[in-house]
Amino acid sequence: MAQGAATKVKKRKKSVIKRAKQSPVRAEINRANTTRVRTAMKKLRAAIAAKDSTTAGTLLRPTLSAIDHAISKGVLVENTGNRYKSRLSVAVNGLSAAAKA
Repeated sequence: MAQGAATKVKKRKKSVIKRAKQSPVRAEINRANTTRVRTAMKKLRAAIAAKDSTTAGTLLRPTLSAIDHAISKGVLVENTGNRYKSRLSVAVNGLSAAAKA
């Protein structure tokens, strides 16, 4: 089904009609949260790939915050989010350690 398309409701039950109204709204919110997380991760990974430790250091906190927010909203599974956070933190820490050495 296309994004933003109305869902057809066969049953005329109050709860079914309510769920049909809520579903596109929740989908839009979930899509926004997913986009926010992916964009933040892409920016951080680009900074890591460019070996820019200062930019990576400043982008780490907002990225981890976006991942935590997505976990709390149910957009990301907790283990998946924690895995992302761990790998990004290790990469940024390794980058800053290499810059100091």
